[in-house]
Amino acid sequence: MGSAFDVNPWIRILRPGNGAISLAGTLIGGLSVVGVGSVGGPAGWGALLLAGLTTFLVTSGGNVLNDYLDREGDRVNHPDRPLVTGEMTPEGARTYARILLGASPFPLVVGASLELPYLGESPWSLLLPFSIWALAVALLLAYEYHWKARGLQGNATVALLTGVVFLFGASVTGHPSLALPWTAMATLSTLSREVIKDMEDRLGDVGRTTLPRARGNQVAGRVARGSVLAAILLSPLPLLYWLPLRSAAGIMYALLVLGSDVVFLMSVWWLPERLHREQGLSKVAMILALGAFLGASLR
Repeated sequence: MGSAFDVNPWIRILRPGNGAISLAGTLIGGLSVVGVGSVGGPAGWGALLLAGLTTFLVTSGGNVLNDYLDREGDRVNHPDRPLVTGEMTPEGARTYARILLGASPFPLVVGASLELPYLGESPWSLLLPFSIWALAVALLLAYEYHWKARGLQGNATVALLTGVVFLFGASVTGHPSLALPWTAMATLSTLSREVIKDMEDRLGDVGRTTLPRARGNQVAGRVARGSVLAAILLSPLPLLYWLPLRSAAGIMYALLVLGSDVVFLMSVWWLPERLHREQGLSKVAMILALGAFLGASLR
């Protein structure tokens, strides 16, 4: 028998692994700019966890909305999803998405009401996190209802939504500028992965003018490679500006980000061939990059 995550359609449609990565990205974004040793004890951890819960809810709501709007195309690309198998009705999924997105800012409010570090320190503490949350939800809705079918524009929106998770986590701590390299690197690497996914789903993308469908896999492959190369070029920035290379955190970051860069290169090396393998390598590289960002916080 499978676990509840595999069997229960109300959990499966969330794609909780994606939400967990968003939560982890929020934590890492906050921890990387203040350092684990200066996070502020259990109360500081609680504030970051509540911020992570906000990104988990936004990501989950977006996944449910995506399944609701893409249910026809998923009959080809993802026939095991709950709306395709009939385990969930379209109306139920739409309501579920609304509940998740509507509830997403409340963890921040809870943190402020409990006067936790960062979130409850002043009336202005929530201004930037709330602004980033509002921007992210607006971008998510614009993507799902308007930009998803517009190829590279839609890919770029998804990539920015991924990158802004780190900026959101850092904004909770009051040091968002230090996380800008994480945001840019995550945005560019995600753009590459999104383009590769569109290359793999080219035949089943009904009603979408994706970059591979409009310009072909050769052009799409060049965009994916260029995005990865730009992300790799940005990876030394923290070591040049605020993370000492001779520190344990600096060494850990350097080693892990080097490994991530190598795997990212492998993820675009054979394009436009071996698409499923390349997409898998891209996911491995992203996990290594998360480890590198986390390594920067161990100071």
